[in-house]
Order: sequence, then C-alpha cells, then structure tokens
Amino acid sequence: MISVFAASEDLYSQERLRVGSKTFTESYILGEILAQVIEREKSAWRVDRRLGMGGSGIVFEAVRTGHLDFYPEYTGTLAEALLQRPELKSIPELREALTELGMTISDPLGFNNTYALAMRRAHAEELGVRNISDLVNHPNLRVGVSYEFLDRSDGFYALTEAYSLAMSRVRGMEHSLAYDALDSGSIDLMDVYTTDAKLGALDLLLLEDDLEFFPRYDAVILANLESTERAPEAWELLKTLEGQFSESKMIELNAMVDIDRMTIEDAARVHFGESIEISGFSRPIFVQELWLRTKEHVFLVVISLIFSILIAVPLGFLAHHSKLLEQLILSTTGIFQTIPSLALLGFLIPILGIGVLPALVAMILYALLPIVRNTYLGVEQIPKSLRETAFVLGLEGRRRLFWIELPLASPSILAGIKTSAVISVGTATLAAFIGAGGYGDFILRGLAINDAWTILHGALPAALMALLVQGIFDFSERWALPKGLRLSLQKSV
Repeated sequence: MISVFAASEDLYSQERLRVGSKTFTESYILGEILAQVIEREKSAWRVDRRLGMGGSGIVFEAVRTGHLDFYPEYTGTLAEALLQRPELKSIPELREALTELGMTISDPLGFNNTYALAMRRAHAEELGVRNISDLVNHPNLRVGVSYEFLDRSDGFYALTEAYSLAMSRVRGMEHSLAYDALDSGSIDLMDVYTTDAKLGALDLLLLEDDLEFFPRYDAVILANLESTERAPEAWELLKTLEGQFSESKMIELNAMVDIDRMTIEDAARVHFGESIEISGFSRPIFVQELWLRTKEHVFLVVISLIFSILIAVPLGFLAHHSKLLEQLILSTTGIFQTIPSLALLGFLIPILGIGVLPALVAMILYALLPIVRNTYLGVEQIPKSLRETAFVLGLEGRRRLFWIELPLASPSILAGIKTSAVISVGTATLAAFIGAGGYGDFILRGLAINDAWTILHGALPAALMALLVQGIFDFSERWALPKGLRLSLQKSV
C-alpha cells in the first residue's frame, strides 16, 4: 500500500521544483516570488507550489528529506531553533553546518525581520512600559503569542527566563488573529515580526529588546543541496533575489496583502514591476486553481476511502468471527479516532515525510472505525435462524460469507462507508498543513492573512463536496442493496 502511495507522490512531483513557505503573510509572499522567478524566465522546470506547509520544523524537515526543494527562511531561526547552534552567526558558518545535512542557503535577501514584543501604544504609555524589562512589573498582562514562538530557544519562555519575567496569563494563538485580539483589547501583549504591515496601521509600540535577546533574522533561501545540483539554472535564478529587499520594501509588500487585501500572487507580481489594481476585498480566485485544489481533494478522499474499505471490512468480519480479536480490533480503531489530527500528522512526518503519503495514511486511519464497527454490527445482527438455515444448506466458509453474511450486512456496511466518506472530506482539509494540497490550502492561506473570503473559498467547496458525497451514497443504496433487503427496509420504515 505504501509503495503505491509513494509511486503516486513521485509522479506528482516528476519534472517539478517544489517551492514551499511557512504559514504567515511574508513567507507566503516570498515563497510566491521564488516560484515566479523560475516561471518568468521560462525555465525548463515546472513549479509545484507548496505554500503554507506549516511551522519552521515541518518545512525544514521537508527540505532535509528531499520532499521540498526551496523555501524562504531566516538566519536566526536556522541557528537558534532548527540547528540549535546559536553560536553560528555568519552565512558561511550556517552554510557549512547545513551542508552536512544535505542543504544550503543563499546570501541574505537584504532585510532583517527579527522578533519583537508589541503592545497598544496607548496602553503601554499608560503603564509606563517601553522596554521588555519593564514587563517585570506587570506579570498579569494577557499575553497571546504564536504557537511556534512559545517553545523555541529564541522564543517566549526562553525570553521570560532571560528577563526574569513571571507572566501568568499566556496562551498560544494564530499569529494573524493575535493582531485582532490585541486591537480589540482581548490580549495586552503579542509577538510580532518587525516587518509586519499591521504595526503602523494599528499604532502598536515595539518594546525595546534592552538585553539584546533576539539575534538577527536575515531572510535567505534554504535549498536542498541535491536540488541545486539537479537544477543549477533554477538555483542561479533564485540567487538573483539576493540583496533585492529592504525592510521598507518588505513592509510595503506585506501591507498590500494584510491591509489592502491584494492577493499573494499579485503582491509578488508588484515586486517584478507589474502594475496591479487594488480592488479592496474583492479577491479573485482563478478557476484553474480551484479546479486543481478540487482534483487534489477528490484524489485524497477517493484513494483513502478505497484503502479504508479494503482494510476495515475484513477487520469487521474478523472481529465478529474471533472473540479473541474482537476487542483488540474495535479498541485499536477507536484509539485512532481519539488522536488529534495535527498530532497524528506530526507523528507521521518523520516516518513518511511530507506530502500526499502521510496525509493518505492519516485519513485511512481516521476512516477505519465507522466501517469496522458497522461491518461488525451488521454481521452480529443477522438473525440466528438464518445462520442455522445456511448451516443446514451446507453453506460454509466463503459461500456463507458472500451469499449470506455480506448481503445481509451490506446496509450497515454502506452506512459506515458513507460516514467515513463524509469524515474524509473534512479531514482532507488538514492535508494542506503538510503540503498535500486540497481545499485546505485556501483555508490555511486565509488564516495566515486573516481573510474570511479566502477561507470560504476552501470551506464552502469542502462542505458542498461532503453533501454531494452523502447524496451519492443515499442514491447508491437504491441499487447497491439486494432487492429483497430494499423491500424489507422499506416495510420497516
């Protein structure tokens, strides 16, 4: 089964360069610029965009394992969080350390986007807070920081230790949503990037890092070393971006997306000198992209459901016929349902890598329980008199299975398959977190820039697909069930 999925992944990425990004606006924009650099020069390589794949650890691991070719990263993040070698300060030092892992980096793109802590200016002035060290006198401030920033070696908990802070009201939240929370007064303090466009728009005060806790975060391009050797012309094209961005230019590009509601693709085109008309909240989503995400979503749902059926139906019959295995099978498939989706994906990444394969495996595991349980219950509910009749007629083994048990249990089995299919449509949206595409790509992008319209471009098609799947199964029951069972069910209603 895994070999089949791996083969499909190879076909999917054949003759392509895979460009990724993390899940915040600036990373999206830079990732799109990387993709457009290659496309604009009519390179022989086609670009497969895997933007918004997840946090630094996930995207870094994707490059290291060869599941991703390029993505924008920052020197401070590489040294402090990913390599966990804060003594690496220069580009040559970082490049040497990365080479040992099969990776390399470009020279800096030209700007430093460091971390900072921010408050509403009026609130900070009211409390007399100007520096991070001033927070020692205000331990009850409500803090909302991005999940990745919480536990990094250059993150919030390490910062509180360095500054001897005792903040008692700390919670993690999506970075783009934290701005709204700060502006509305739901939180008092948040982590920001110094090139964020909303800093000026919301009149926020950046607290001075008076102990110089944060290192430099020069933007660079992280690349898989084999990819640079396999596509040297593409790597040279990407390196033309070195030194092309200033802090002010990056803030301007971020503002086009976060403030003016320009699409990420259009913001990238502005970098190349194109004149783009800003149309407020009217953000076109090209039919071509929607069709691509639909095909990806359908592929994930159909393939995972097929393998779920092939695994779960036999397990359901086995649970019925073997009392020794009954509880083991039912409890194991039940346990899979209790594992949080993102935790399961995170567990599968070191084993199966990034992309379609781990997404399919996770979806299969989540789809097992309804089919296994309904198959088991369907066989259990076959009347004892019919079993005895089958025995008297000499129907044993396969003949009893295919002539008696499977037809009589089919209504229950189909109901379980329908439930799993609908669940899979929803679960497939999470596949975008690891670069497997689908409608979740729109949802992630919308969350990154806090744009409900973009989120709806993923959520509405997913909801419609779930309704369509349920309708298809409801209709199929009219011809998939034996005629006698259909009449029996109609009489019982």
